[in-house]
Amino acid sequence: MPTTWTRSPEEFHKIYTANTDAFYRLGGSGMARELDEFMTKCALNLWSKGGGITQRHVDMANQIYSRNQPQPRWMLWSLTGSICEGEVFLPPVFYWNLAESDAKRGTEASRTFIRMLTNILLYLAAVDDDVTYEEAAFITECTDKLTAICDTTGVRKSKEPLNPLEFVTSGEPSFIEKHRLQTQTTGGGSEKKDEAKAEMEERPSFDELMAQLESLVGLEEVKRDIKNLINLMKVRKLREQNDLPVPPMSLHMVFMGNPGTGKTTVARILSGLYAAIGVLEKGQLVEVDRSGLVAGYVGQTALKTQEVIKKALGGVLFIDEAYSLSSGGENDFGREAIETMLKAMEDHRKELIVIVAGYTGPMEKFLSSNPGLESRFNKYFFFPDYNGEQLMEIFRSQCKKNGYTLTEESEKAAVELFTELYEERSENFGNGRDVRNCFEDMVVRQSNRVAQIENPSKEDLMNVLPEDLEDEEEK
Repeated sequence: MPTTWTRSPEEFHKIYTANTDAFYRLGGSGMARELDEFMTKCALNLWSKGGGITQRHVDMANQIYSRNQPQPRWMLWSLTGSICEGEVFLPPVFYWNLAESDAKRGTEASRTFIRMLTNILLYLAAVDDDVTYEEAAFITECTDKLTAICDTTGVRKSKEPLNPLEFVTSGEPSFIEKHRLQTQTTGGGSEKKDEAKAEMEERPSFDELMAQLESLVGLEEVKRDIKNLINLMKVRKLREQNDLPVPPMSLHMVFMGNPGTGKTTVARILSGLYAAIGVLEKGQLVEVDRSGLVAGYVGQTALKTQEVIKKALGGVLFIDEAYSLSSGGENDFGREAIETMLKAMEDHRKELIVIVAGYTGPMEKFLSSNPGLESRFNKYFFFPDYNGEQLMEIFRSQCKKNGYTLTEESEKAAVELFTELYEERSENFGNGRDVRNCFEDMVVRQSNRVAQIENPSKEDLMNVLPEDLEDEEEK
């Protein structure tokens, strides 16, 4: 297998000009010189994260120029010396101007620029003989900082999320399109093709899933790590498509944290994202706990676990409170489930991702209980408790989603309620689950109150009063 990118530098230049030409149709070509210089700096910063500059990087850097712009003439010594000029990603001045112009005109050229930048950096990251997590993290940092400028300047968000495939041209089908074609043609029959097509149309798009991730309350570190992983996997897919070696990498994960902190929700979004970029074939999430894997008789646990694994192939198997599988002693059937799962993870390494989840302390003991678990799970995500302000934000969103309106007085009462709920939390604190329980209790009290009103108005049906948030015992 070759150890260098199969595309020539000239072929990369075609990719670069296709992307920049698509952007210039929206943003104008007057910034071409500045854009090329900025892209070169980004490339240098990206490659420095991967270990340094080689002649291969020089050849690629000399192809970073837009149509009708002069071609650079970098030498190895000059390109290497330029790395120290800027180790921190700083959005360029022309991008601020672009975002402000979008805010005034209601256009979205600045967001299109983010898509273009991301696509080019992914290709540049694939040039190396290895792709690192640091490179993926740098790409995430770039997109996050640029997106923050869009949000700060008030760029209008369109009703339909931007699709990068509409602005990016590589000469090949996208990951999503390749996956769609593969899914639709597998099996041969027209009925299966129609089913596959309908299934693909029902799935959320990559942009929709990323929007769901961003909309989650809190979890900033988790979101950042997920975006880093997605960028890393995109580059790995590019390397595979170009016959480059891809080092072995375990995708199995550990989600640690208290109940109600969004572990299952993030797992569901991640499974969809992996399917959208072609890492997983289907992207379904199969959620189980001990009862879904362990049977009561010798030999049955393996069969039960194998059946669950079969359902999860092509997607993610999410095991909640996974530590319960190892808490019953040496003769407990849970250990049989663990061994069956470990074998499946090895046999189906490209078809199955396993996420184990639970409280932090018990999960650490669980992973140390079996050498196979420690070796296969090397990605850890910590889900912190929601604070009072975040609990209130969740409550507001539930009210809005279900058509309830908080009055000024009930808003203050709710803030006090969730602040107290957080500050006085015990080891059984349920986070988002507690918010849901509070919301459901509020709905019951509000309904009982409104039922006493003769001919209630629409406002009566929607308004939440302070007494709707109080337990009967507290009144």
